[in-house]
Amino acid sequence: MRIVFMGTPDFSVPTLAEIIGAGHEVVAVYTQPPRPAGRGMSEQKTAVHRFAEAAGIPVHHPKSLKGESEQQAFAALGADAGVVVAYGLLLPQAVLGAPGLGCFNVHASALPRWRGAAPIQRAIMAGDAATAVDVMHMDEGLDTGPVCLAEPVPIGPDTTAGELHDVLAQRGASLMVRALSALERGSLDCRPQAADGVTYAAKIDKAEARIDFARPASEVHNLIRGLSPFPGAWFEVEAGGKRERIKVLRSCLVEGSGEPGRILDDQLTVACGEAAVRFVELQRAGKKPMAADVLLRGFALSRGTGLLPKG
Repeated sequence: MRIVFMGTPDFSVPTLAEIIGAGHEVVAVYTQPPRPAGRGMSEQKTAVHRFAEAAGIPVHHPKSLKGESEQQAFAALGADAGVVVAYGLLLPQAVLGAPGLGCFNVHASALPRWRGAAPIQRAIMAGDAATAVDVMHMDEGLDTGPVCLAEPVPIGPDTTAGELHDVLAQRGASLMVRALSALERGSLDCRPQAADGVTYAAKIDKAEARIDFARPASEVHNLIRGLSPFPGAWFEVEAGGKRERIKVLRSCLVEGSGEPGRILDDQLTVACGEAAVRFVELQRAGKKPMAADVLLRGFALSRGTGLLPKG
């Protein structure tokens, strides 16, 4: 089939690769415009942009699809179907209705749970034991379209958002190729989402990333793994008369009690409002991630140290 692909981050790339590998004709790729990034703040193309260029596929990166000229250009591609994976722009009805068979989206949750921008992080932060990846026939709502295919995915007790991201990206790619095959045969069955169990995965706010050790250890652990590797949950400690912010990328739940935010031993076990967490992997500002024992060799976080409270 003739496919228009619309996606932006690394999560989108496996689906684009699988569609090409399955023999479909990707007539164009839409992605977010290049934006300043990195220390030099030079303009960087998106992961999808770079992949599509390497594959010789025409790339479009409009700032919006609301204008009539952009909508006409999209319709002129004559696509059989649109495939959308973490594109980042709302699609007006004129775009959704342009491909002959409609537009289909890979979404990284068990819809209708965690509609919205950050389903992977929110599922882990909420302590969900399972999620899913879905292929949805898109409508104008926020992830409200009928679900065509879904594959459940377990979430381990220590799984990070980065690890789950990679699993769901690959599963979603395979699922979309299956959906396109069924669509081509005329046998893709899409069913309305349940009316109950709707939750929204709001974009992660920077203020959420600071660890509140007054919370139960289970919530602190879920925050750490839900925000790992990006943006990274963090705490502050005073060292040498200065405050330093340190990210925690991995942790585990352990027994322990004490004043919340107080280090309980020489293994970076920290008391929480209930029980305790042990930091496994951390990252100082400007440094690479490192195991807790490596960090302790060059940074004083000894037993009894109090981490600065949130607030």
